[in-house]
Amino acid sequence: MVIRYPNGKLYQSAPKLESTQEPTEHSTVAKEAKKRAISYSNRGKSLEDDLNETNMFYLQRKMANIHKKPVPIQIVKVDYPARSAAVIKEAYFRTPSTTDYNGVWNGYYIDFEAKETDNKTSFPLKNIHPHQMTHMESVTNQRGIAFFIIRFSSLNRNFVMSYNDVALAFQKMHEGGRKSIPLTVFEQQAIEINEGYLPRLDYLDAVKKLIAIGNVCESEEK
Repeated sequence: MVIRYPNGKLYQSAPKLESTQEPTEHSTVAKEAKKRAISYSNRGKSLEDDLNETNMFYLQRKMANIHKKPVPIQIVKVDYPARSAAVIKEAYFRTPSTTDYNGVWNGYYIDFEAKETDNKTSFPLKNIHPHQMTHMESVTNQRGIAFFIIRFSSLNRNFVMSYNDVALAFQKMHEGGRKSIPLTVFEQQAIEINEGYLPRLDYLDAVKKLIAIGNVCESEEK
């Protein structure tokens, strides 16, 4: 199916990461893989998959109500290969997307974007669109909590970084600075999320830490 943005540009989904080849039973790699079977058992899943599972965990336990935002699509071409079937051949995004997820948690409005990168040393700022930054600025102006969850896929590391820190990096880029955020900055300023079983990515625990250090806007004192 062909999907286009509101300006007519062709939408291309990010290619999925290929899992590494299964090591042989007697190799050193196989032995090491067995030791880390729990933490790497979910390696093939995308960040979106992990977040959807985590959000379901939060919802079922009445900890939070956070969902992935639906993206409105305008269908422009449909084929009917059979009387009982319809195949969408071409469609447009009606409006530019804002962020991936939003909801409520403990009296806070939550709004965040999830991004993945194969880069091992930095996160390219080109992966974030200006209209997404504008949206998140609006959220923080209304005292909501806006942040990014960034996955360094090749390193299997996940970070929660506040909108404020990303906005500062954007400002420096527009002033002629670097066009990416180094991994070292994530290690110093963001909160790393260790993968678990239930929930898979407990990002709300990281948000609590951001609130504790005053790095996000709060709707009120808790």
